[in-house]
Amino acid sequence: MKSFYISTAISYANAAPHIGHAYEAIGADVMARFKRLDGYDVYFVTGTDEHGQKVEKSAQLAGKKPQQFVDEVAALFEGMCRSMNVSYDQFIRTTAESHKKSCQAIWKKMEEKGDIYLNKYAGWYSTRDEAFYTEADLTTLPNGKKISTETKTEVEWMEEESYFFRLSAYTDKLLALYEQQPDFVQPGFRKNEVVSFVKQGLRDLSVSRTTFDWGVPVPGALKHIMYVWVDALTNYITALGYPDTNAEKFKKYWPCDVHLIGKDIIRFHAIYWPAFLMSAGIPVQKRVFGHGFLLTEGEKMSKSLGNVISPENLIVKYGVDQSRYALMREATFGQDGDISYTLMTTRINAELANNLGNLVQRTLSMIAKNCDAKVPTPGILEDVDKALLQKAGQAMLVAVRAEFEKMQFSKAIEEFISVSHAANLYIDEQAPWTLKKTDPARMATVLYVLAEVIRNLGLIIQPFTPVAAQKILDQVAVAANERDFGFIGEAHALKAGMPLPAPSGVFPRIIEDTANSSGSAAAKTA
Repeated sequence: MKSFYISTAISYANAAPHIGHAYEAIGADVMARFKRLDGYDVYFVTGTDEHGQKVEKSAQLAGKKPQQFVDEVAALFEGMCRSMNVSYDQFIRTTAESHKKSCQAIWKKMEEKGDIYLNKYAGWYSTRDEAFYTEADLTTLPNGKKISTETKTEVEWMEEESYFFRLSAYTDKLLALYEQQPDFVQPGFRKNEVVSFVKQGLRDLSVSRTTFDWGVPVPGALKHIMYVWVDALTNYITALGYPDTNAEKFKKYWPCDVHLIGKDIIRFHAIYWPAFLMSAGIPVQKRVFGHGFLLTEGEKMSKSLGNVISPENLIVKYGVDQSRYALMREATFGQDGDISYTLMTTRINAELANNLGNLVQRTLSMIAKNCDAKVPTPGILEDVDKALLQKAGQAMLVAVRAEFEKMQFSKAIEEFISVSHAANLYIDEQAPWTLKKTDPARMATVLYVLAEVIRNLGLIIQPFTPVAAQKILDQVAVAANERDFGFIGEAHALKAGMPLPAPSGVFPRIIEDTANSSGSAAAKTA
């Protein structure tokens, strides 16, 4: 069995999770679920990055010890994952002792290679970004303060003794990596940004700090704390048992198939991390995918603008499956996307309630009423029947799989929603309610074809709406051991005469509560 290792960027444990965290976690979960159903041995890791000056300052502001603070925040992130039905295999925390040992081990490997040396650092540093900037990266405000031109975060001048990593020695090696692995950074336009940055020439990177102590100590120089990105990035191999490279998980899953991250940290994952791995003699990960941000009417969400959409409010308003679907559907993965309650309600009603949900409800209701609540016995299939079954079988799986390989989840949804739409057109054209009077045998054939299409749709939608998909598959009596993608297609079609349970609605229509003028989290279902 092929293995597949997917990881999200571990989240900063300095604040509660927001919709962007949910978006990334659900995206990784959708991919992990798809691969499992498609015959892969999947390992899915997410977690929290709990060290660094930013976290330490957040703990101080909260009046708590750093460890207590990150324990509480990590619990919030784990809770978000559970509430959104994220099927991770490991939730990693960088304050774990196993992780500290892993960080110190990779540090020693880089040191033995001659890539770490002691010097003094003087330059501009952003605590919020955990990043160093040159003058060319900065903008000076009228009050004299400097901010990052890209992220708009304030920087401060810093001078201290520091260990450095010889990042400059890896310029050509990184460019060769990008050329040899064309899909190493995705989407493609993100790769262009990374390559352009590296071609400008890389400077050695300060990788330790002495002005705070909340982090992993540098081995042999305990007054130094590792730069948070050495610490945070190492989580991907800690999760597999590093420094034991003979560990079963490490041998099975490394190198990682995809690091799924936000576009704002792609430099760390596509430049620093592979350079660290090369230095330590560890194979480089296969791919880095940088997703975009979720916006509201082109603006970043903020409490001051009153446009924040929280994971909790989404669940209250729509339910878990519908929330997962809307987030993956509304924005093109890899690009910034506009979302709002209005857009998501419209999408859920149009595609889940009116299209797929309606197809399931009316088909199974007709079978229950007219076919003795059993899978109908089909007669000779006509060309129109065969065309729909073909569209809903292996052809659908191949098309959806192709979009998943590019992590184009919205386009993958388009593929199976088009099948559901075709099935709704088919039922309208064939009019089984009329055939009941004129040609009962043909009615049975039409309803059988529709039930088989529903079975295939129930299988293919599992990564996005896992609970609703199980309800659909239950209603067409699909055995629990026949629900992976190997069962999509006519070779595993429904058996005529199989008893079916009473049908029930799967995707209720969302009715906005117009009494709620804020339009935030209130809704009704019908």
